[in-house]
Amino acid sequence: MKKYFLSPISPPQILTAGFIVIILIGSILLSLPYATEDGIRTPFIDAFFTATTAACVTGLVVVDTGTHYSVFGETVILMLMQVGGLGFMTMATLFALAFRKKISLRERLWLQESMSHTSLEGIVRFIRRVLIYAFTIELAGALLLAIRWSAVMPFDQALYYGVFHSVSLFTNAGLDIMGPLHGPFNSFTNHVEDPVINIVLMLLIFLGGIGFIVLAEIIDFPKIRKLSLHSKVVLSTSGLLFLGGAVLLFIFEFTNTLEPLSLPGKLYSSLFQSISPRSGGANTLNIAEMRNASQFLLIILMFIGASPGSAGGGIKVTTFAILIGAVIAMIRGKEDVVFFKRRLAKDRVHKALTITAVSIATIVLFTMILSATEKTDFLTVMFEVTSAFGTTGLSMGLTPNLSDFGKLMIILVMFIGRMGPLTLAYTLVPHQSKELYRYPEGKITIG
Repeated sequence: MKKYFLSPISPPQILTAGFIVIILIGSILLSLPYATEDGIRTPFIDAFFTATTAACVTGLVVVDTGTHYSVFGETVILMLMQVGGLGFMTMATLFALAFRKKISLRERLWLQESMSHTSLEGIVRFIRRVLIYAFTIELAGALLLAIRWSAVMPFDQALYYGVFHSVSLFTNAGLDIMGPLHGPFNSFTNHVEDPVINIVLMLLIFLGGIGFIVLAEIIDFPKIRKLSLHSKVVLSTSGLLFLGGAVLLFIFEFTNTLEPLSLPGKLYSSLFQSISPRSGGANTLNIAEMRNASQFLLIILMFIGASPGSAGGGIKVTTFAILIGAVIAMIRGKEDVVFFKRRLAKDRVHKALTITAVSIATIVLFTMILSATEKTDFLTVMFEVTSAFGTTGLSMGLTPNLSDFGKLMIILVMFIGRMGPLTLAYTLVPHQSKELYRYPEGKITIG
């Protein structure tokens, strides 16, 4: 027991503890009177919820961000999104590099864990590139949005809106401050047919959701003319989910929420609502008014989520791809899961199955709990829980009406979704001993 407590802190433990500290600091700041427009303290449970949704880059809100919080409060939320999206270890590395501090081996291990990087070699150089890419993309997005919004508001306000939403969408948080312009909880529904807003926001969601490993390889592609198996699987699977989701949403909603829109508006909306569930969190259509088929499709997309090494949640597109590959291999009577003429190790398949099973169990458990405590229908509860787990932030309108117990449950789901079920499991049980023996093989009938 003594040896357990004196042992070095594992990477999953430091990541979990770091996020908890960030959320608590954010909760205290957001509960101050200075953080609200009317100068009245926000109830701590609501401040705690907002700090969690910002740090876990989810986007579910119990109060409208733009109308409830002051510039100070919005700045706190902006910083929480930035730190939560890039990872607090990445931001700590930024300051360490600025002050020319040496990065220790233990800190390099923490960085490797936080970025889901496959190798410890060159991790500091990789983090430096991540910071450059992230700030460059966020700056470009902020300027493009500011130029567009400067047509309807003063440029300094347009720039402020541009910076906030560029960081929010790139980190896949999905929080918005459009409330003062278009009313609370409306997200980007008033820009449903605006090509500039739609394209810029979709690009920010895409670039923030594919993961920094893939992003680095895309940028290096003109030079090296080669992509890793990981990047090929991420890009191909993401593309199929994006286009497939858009086509289905176009069909399901053509005579419903898409009906009053022009053809370009229908296309923008279908594409936007297809990419946003992949952890983006913003919406240009009213989710509550969609057909049940469309809402259930969004649940599936939110469950799959973004890519490893990004701020997005869900089981991740690589996990989904491995599951599909395993099913196809089993049906075809093949022993190996093969992608792009490369065989996957058995432990990758086992890990994908474990992540999926634990994720489904988590969503089922919390859906049952909230179905018993919240006065609404089952699909709405399941949508909200999956959105929290996938750190997506799309809502059918339940979140602002949650009971205090319901808020605590969603806070817990958001935290689990951001950290990942296995990371939390490794936090609680960090010491894994290798088996010294194997039991005799047995057989169980399946199917």
